[in-house]
Amino acid sequence: MISPALPAELKAALEQALHGLQRDAAATRAAAISQTYRDGGNSSPIRTATDALAYAGARMPATYAAVAASLNALREIRPDFAPATLLDVGAGPGTASWAAAQAFESLSGFTLLDANGALRTLALTLAQDSRLAKANYQLGDARKLLGDAPEAALVIASYVINELDDSARDGFADALWRKTGDTLLIIEPGTPAGYARILAVRARLIAQGARVIAPCPHDNACPLQPPDWCHFVQRLPRSRLHQHLKGAELPYEDEKFIYVALSRSPPPSRPSRVLTQPELTKAAITAKLCTPQGLAHVVAPRRDKPAYARFRRLSWGDAISTDTARE
Repeated sequence: MISPALPAELKAALEQALHGLQRDAAATRAAAISQTYRDGGNSSPIRTATDALAYAGARMPATYAAVAASLNALREIRPDFAPATLLDVGAGPGTASWAAAQAFESLSGFTLLDANGALRTLALTLAQDSRLAKANYQLGDARKLLGDAPEAALVIASYVINELDDSARDGFADALWRKTGDTLLIIEPGTPAGYARILAVRARLIAQGARVIAPCPHDNACPLQPPDWCHFVQRLPRSRLHQHLKGAELPYEDEKFIYVALSRSPPPSRPSRVLTQPELTKAAITAKLCTPQGLAHVVAPRRDKPAYARFRRLSWGDAISTDTARE
């Protein structure tokens, strides 16, 4: 499993790039850009090198953590998956490519697509002494570039489909799938709206033959009912610089995200998934699970010491064997 923290070489490159930046002004700019994204906007407010640095310093750690967690879930179910090529769509500063490079030593070909020139320039600067130094980073509207982009064993679209309306999203999902040689990973903010977008893309691509690898243990409709929604949380450390840019006091951040990994081949097995942090009482531990048969609340009583010990080790988002889920 790869760490949710930025790899040392990326952290060093980002902090070096941020050196000398007026931090209060950068924090203000990062907050304004982040608000634009939360309001459904895109990267258009990022116009200068300073904008790109401010945004990357504030957002890159959490985005990396969410991608890393999603890749870890994929690798747990398919430990033999060894992609040689990556297509990172809506790549921004290259965050998902860095996470994929950490997860898969097998990767040798990296293609990145994004329309923002300032983020592309920053990505190339951060990558110049890494495995990504020879990446093919194409500048332009990713929806248009996808037509001529090479097929890749692994395709990632992280925090990008939220920038599209419903009609554009369908065509974009289809284009992503056409370029997927093996596995497609889509990651979105862990909000009800992000969950709804993931569900829509998931259903559309299953209809085209895709098979769900993670997090779902099935290809059926999601068993959750509103106002509940599926999402996960990844905790990541904050450096002092990250705290300053975020205007935060805590030395850690909890990134909420939702993802789906889809493959052209059925997985060898699909374990159940822990949907929220298990509830611990004096008498028992109760875990809310998505299982191949649907939603289940499984109880491990304290008197059943082996089951209780297993459930104490469970965390939100963990995969759990079907046999354990039946206890």
